[in-house]
Amino acid sequence: MFDADSLHEISTGPAPAALPAMQRARGIARVSFKHGTKTSLDDLYQSGCAKVRLPKVYDAPPVAVIINTAGGITGGDRLSYEASVAPGGHAIATTQTAERAYRRVAGHGQVNTKLSAGDGATLEWLPQEAILFNASALHRSMQVDLEGSARLIAVESVVIGRTAMEEAMETVEFQDRWRIRRDGRLIFADDARIKGTPAGILKGKAALTGGMAFATFVDCAEDAEDRIKLARTSLEAFGPGANTRAAASAWNGVLTARFAAPDGRSLRSALIQFLETYRSAALPRVWSC
Repeated sequence: MFDADSLHEISTGPAPAALPAMQRARGIARVSFKHGTKTSLDDLYQSGCAKVRLPKVYDAPPVAVIINTAGGITGGDRLSYEASVAPGGHAIATTQTAERAYRRVAGHGQVNTKLSAGDGATLEWLPQEAILFNASALHRSMQVDLEGSARLIAVESVVIGRTAMEEAMETVEFQDRWRIRRDGRLIFADDARIKGTPAGILKGKAALTGGMAFATFVDCAEDAEDRIKLARTSLEAFGPGANTRAAASAWNGVLTARFAAPDGRSLRSALIQFLETYRSAALPRVWSC
């Protein structure tokens, strides 16, 4: 006998089961350094996809290399990095390679960084660039606490798309938030936000004049203003007509330099030249691997 209800069930099938939630990356990396006759590792914690490696260095500050073993960041990923140096110490934290923010289905990737340095200590935060792919969404924050005469040298760089591969950047979402305090008092605050089509947002002269790579450098020290001549001398190669543009200013114990470049290769070359000249020291070896 013809059964209309059975035919309907065969033709439409049962309601599809809900798709399981996609797996997301979680990672925490914390490293601290103590100081006696020299600066050395005090404590290390790592979980999830965040790892820390301590390469051997000689006659130089210890280096902590942070690794994201997930291979990149997409919507819903959460990473947390912390680095600290005890009073009188000097340490460097960097990343193994460029971080990549990939296309997301929903949500955004989050990277939170916390840095601290005791009185008389120097902490250098020198990660390699973040590369934003089309339809990616990356939110970052950096909180820094300095005590007494502590010094922070920090740089963050961003590359939007891969111009060498002629990647079409239709949309991207990026937020970056910096808060640096000395003895609890806010001395530097910086926020950046890009949401939409990068070529349109960044075409103005007040932005990147059509460039797709930029960086911010800070040197927070009691005598930061005394280094402005050094900073500007180190930036002389990036004057009018140069492929990469850069400028520096100093006030209230904070020296800041900004970089704008047409692509990632130009920005990276400029940063390496500036950082090694300004710091009078080579960058961590991972920068050249």
